[in-house]
This record gives sequence, structure tokens and C-alpha cells, in this order.
Amino acid sequence: MRYRPRHFWFTEKKSTPTREQTADIDLYPWRQQEKTLNNIRVITCLREHVLADALYCDGCLTELSLLPDQKTSILGNIYVGKVKNVVKNIQAAFVEIENGILCYLPLDDVRSPIRIRPARTGQRQRLTEGDELLIQVSREAVKTKAPSATTNLSLTGKYLILTTGNPTVGYSSRLKEQQKEQLKTYMQNLGPLETGLIVRTNAALAAPEELTQEYERLLAQYHFLTEQAIHRAVHSCVLKSRPAYLTSILGTSGESLTEILTDNRALYGQIRDFLKEEIPKDTEKLRLYEDDLLPLKALYSLEKGLSEALGTRVWLKSGAYLVIEPTEALTVIDVNTGKYTRGKNKQETIRRINQEAAREIARQIRLRNLSGMIVIDFVDMDAEEDIKQLMELMQKLLKNDPQKSTVIDMTGLGLMEITRKKQKKTLAEQAKECGI
Repeated sequence: MRYRPRHFWFTEKKSTPTREQTADIDLYPWRQQEKTLNNIRVITCLREHVLADALYCDGCLTELSLLPDQKTSILGNIYVGKVKNVVKNIQAAFVEIENGILCYLPLDDVRSPIRIRPARTGQRQRLTEGDELLIQVSREAVKTKAPSATTNLSLTGKYLILTTGNPTVGYSSRLKEQQKEQLKTYMQNLGPLETGLIVRTNAALAAPEELTQEYERLLAQYHFLTEQAIHRAVHSCVLKSRPAYLTSILGTSGESLTEILTDNRALYGQIRDFLKEEIPKDTEKLRLYEDDLLPLKALYSLEKGLSEALGTRVWLKSGAYLVIEPTEALTVIDVNTGKYTRGKNKQETIRRINQEAAREIARQIRLRNLSGMIVIDFVDMDAEEDIKQLMELMQKLLKNDPQKSTVIDMTGLGLMEITRKKQKKTLAEQAKECGI
């Protein structure tokens, strides 16, 4: 029998059951998928030459990335770059990598760079035109802005991130104090560090020997990288980052991820090999979906999910709705009461609408990969306590976002200000790039 996802199994029978026998049996269990979709990652071809990487949490589409299979991203790649120009008035340099691409490099970010060939002897500290050094692309090109780069290289594992420039240990803000204290004990057993380390949230689930093994593997990769770099030509790529869908698997919390599902045999083999090498205990979560009658993208309504995620208006279950308008400088989100009629107390009604809107906004920010400055116009509230509770709720919701997001404040005009780290293109930009 061909594989169906665990939450879509049904019993096959040789004889046709009677109506009485099927009265209490759901012959179409995928209609109930929203009740059972929890922490499942789906990787499938959405269109020809377009790969979709989707994460479902609590019955909802939470993350969605579109990856053109004929174009690879340079995000995370490490290059031997050559400084083309140093612009002092903006405190930045422009560094050329492969194919003549210029990357924006803030001078404040240049700390202990790994130089391959300095342009002049005796000027080891100051960056000058003609210097050749290792840089890593930290942000993709967005609209008219060039990609950003950094000299502080990072190599990412499931539990740890190895960094250069500062040999200290940092800890994820999502770790609890008790977990941090325990992990600090583990880290001390590693001895003096050659490089910096960031301990990820997943490390709380790892055994000490797993942390040691991953650190040794990342350190060996770093040594190989630096030794090979001096022999590479300028502008060449020294290390290519993993495909985006593998990076997303690595970044998903191992405890929460229940299933990784794909219907592509080649991808299945690649992901299986990756899991065996990087996260052996997650290998059993990988499944190959095989059903010619019901494609995987149809089973999970990916086309519908994409269409809704690209739309301007988002309806809430209560009848209220959001209007999401990205602009060149920032993203504006407006909350409207719409068809919401429940509740006799006006302030209680507004409070409920805003709280429901906050939950959906947090999901939409992550789903659409909105970043930079985000301004939200909630329905006006009079009570200071209600405003305080709304801000605390939004801060709590944004903690689940893997990208760093911060609630700044509520302005005098009643607008909530949020910032979110820019790294990848928005979903709308990805769709445009894929011709959707």
C-alpha cells in the first residue's frame, strides 16, 4: 500500500462496506487535516521549476518559501572578496564577489577579518581598496539594495553556531535560565575556544557528547575553509551554503518537528543523507509521499495558501479583517472590525478583536517573511491596561518567530511599532522572481 501521511491513513477493505458500516467512518480524513496539522514540514514542487517549502503549526500554514530550482541563492555563501571601494562618509565598503556582484560591507562590522592578500603591507588593521578577504553574504539583495556581507563568518549546526572574530559563547534568548546554566557547564568541558560559539535553542535537547561532536565537526570545517581559502582565486566561492530547505529543517526545533514530507524521490534521498549526517535521530521523521491521485500540494492546499498569503486582505474568524500593505520604507497593517458584531460592551469587543488580530498578524509576518519596520494600526483602545496587555501578547507571540523580532513601542497616535531582522526576500518578492 502506498504511503500516506500518518494523519491521513484510512483502512482499505476488499469488499465494499455497507452504509451502516461506514456511518461512523470518515472516508475522507484529509478534510480534517487542519485539526491534525502540527509541526509538519512539506517540501514539494508547486509549479514547474518552483519548489515550495512549507511549515504547518497548530493547523495553519506558518512558513512558506518559494525556491526556483534553476537559480541558487547566495545567502550564506563564503567568498574570497576584493574590496572595490571604501566610502568613508557612509562608513561602508563595497566588496566584489563572483559574477561582478558588489556586496555592501559596513566598516563597523569588520572585526578581525580573515585576509587572504592585503593590498599593501603594513596596513593590516584598516580596510583598503584592493584587499582580498573572506566575506559571507548575510542578506540577499532586496529591490535596488545590494546584498549585505560580513567578515564575521558563521557555520551553522543543529545545536551550535561557530562564529569568528570574538571567541566567546552566547546563548539563545529562547533558552530558559535553568537550561542556560546546564549548558554553560557543558560548554566549559570543551576547553579554551579557538572561535566564538552561539548555543541554539535545540541544544537544550542534546546530550553533552552530541554538543562535543558537533563542535568538533564545525571546527574541522572552519580549519578546512581557512586553509583552502589562500589557494583560491579572487571572487571565487569557498563554501556554498546548504539549499534553503535543508537550512529550514536544521533551524526547526527538533522537539516540535513531527514529520518531514516530500513527494520527490531525488529530494527525499538528499534530505535523508543530510539527516543521517547532521541529525541522525530525526531521520525517522522523513516520509516519501506516493499518491498519483492526490498530489501532495493539493493535499495541503498549497496553491490556496499561497494565494491568501499574497493577498492584501486577511479575514479573521470573528468577521474582522486585516489590510497588509508593504511599501518601499515599511509595512503597514491595519485592523478593521469588519463584520464583528458579538459583545455588548464596546471596549471588551475591541479588546477581543485586537487580541485575535495580534495572533494572526504574528503568523502573517512569519508567513509572508515581512521584515524591517512594521507599523500596526489596531482598533483604538482607551484603557492603558488594555494597551499594555496587547503589547505583552505581541511580544510573547513574536518569541516563536525564528527571525529576531522586537516590539518597539506604541506611538502617541496608537500605532504599534515592530522591527524584524531582514535576511531573505519577502514571499511576494520570491513569487515575483518565480514568475507567480
